[in-house]
Amino acid sequence: MARIKDVAAYILAKCGPMTAMKLQKLCYYAYGYHLAWEGRPLFRAPFEAWANGPVAPALYGLHRGRFQLDAGDIPGDPGVLDDGERESVDVVLDNLGKLSAHDLSEMTHREAPWVNARKRANVGPLERSSEPLDDDEIYEFFDALVSADGQQ
Repeated sequence: MARIKDVAAYILAKCGPMTAMKLQKLCYYAYGYHLAWEGRPLFRAPFEAWANGPVAPALYGLHRGRFQLDAGDIPGDPGVLDDGERESVDVVLDNLGKLSAHDLSEMTHREAPWVNARKRANVGPLERSSEPLDDDEIYEFFDALVSADGQQ
């Protein structure tokens, strides 16, 4: 199983420079879709319901204080992703990689895993929260998206 820093390093190597917020959201979407497609987590780092959307504190610790990130800035090994992990990340990048950090953040604000975690924490839109997103809720949300896409 890859680590979040390996996935982040893979994304940066493939896509080039991006904001830290965009990297966080792409890691989140890759995690969610991989969970639905493969039935297993992409990595073990949990996400929390921060004000700007899901954030993995483990990844945040690697880029704290930096706005822009480039290939090589996250000390992970993109080569350790297995075929299924790489495919999940690639599909997410192909479909969401052109969106801005703000667009991705806004998307998460309309989605059950983040919304429910914020409700559990009983916090307002701009308040801090370290409430974890629930993996069962992430799976249910992304599985419903994948199932709906498959029926079209």
